[in-house]
Amino acid sequence: MEKINIAIDGPSAAGKSTIANTLAAKLHYVHLDTGAMYRCTACKALQQHLNLDDENQIADMLAHTEIVLTPEGKVFLDGKDVSEEIRHEDISLAASRVSKLKRVRQDLVKRQQVMAAAKGFIMDGRDIGTVVLPDAEVKVFLTASPMARARRRYLQDKEKGLQVESVEQIAAEIAERDKQDTTRKESPLVKAADAVEIDTSDLSFDESADAVYRLVEAYFAKEKQA
Repeated sequence: MEKINIAIDGPSAAGKSTIANTLAAKLHYVHLDTGAMYRCTACKALQQHLNLDDENQIADMLAHTEIVLTPEGKVFLDGKDVSEEIRHEDISLAASRVSKLKRVRQDLVKRQQVMAAAKGFIMDGRDIGTVVLPDAEVKVFLTASPMARARRRYLQDKEKGLQVESVEQIAAEIAERDKQDTTRKESPLVKAADAVEIDTSDLSFDESADAVYRLVEAYFAKEKQA
């Protein structure tokens, strides 16, 4: 069966990466976590004490930065495994700031498009269906209430043994991230016109993953009839 590209967009902690990973394993596709690329950019900028709002400074740093995403879900920044480090909330908020920068987005979007050109990729982020892969065969927009997302993030961090904040504090940070992502000038978070929206607030992880998988099945069924 000919492979396609799948775009999954949505706000922070909506379950995009976890569902994309599950779907990739089921379809034997490769999951490209674009958010991890922005997190890597933010992580290195923080390490070098750069101004997160200085477009030229961050873009020049990024031009000399290697980011590698493996099929197994590992993230390497300049050869170092930062898979867990970049998931901290301070990195998340910093990633939202650097993602506003036009030159940063241009650099990373170009890398993402080159990666996905061969098809057979599931890419998640905030502007995949609208900017990065506007021709993706299946587009999904995952959403959930800030409190539902905060509870998930709290449990995930606790399971990983990370220092956890209160659910209320996480919810406040998620709401702030939403504000930054939806109001930024460059490629704001927005649902693509041809994307199917799935609210996962009251769905289990398995139910959410199944809902997305059914959309993929429907696409292939339609193509088979054509």
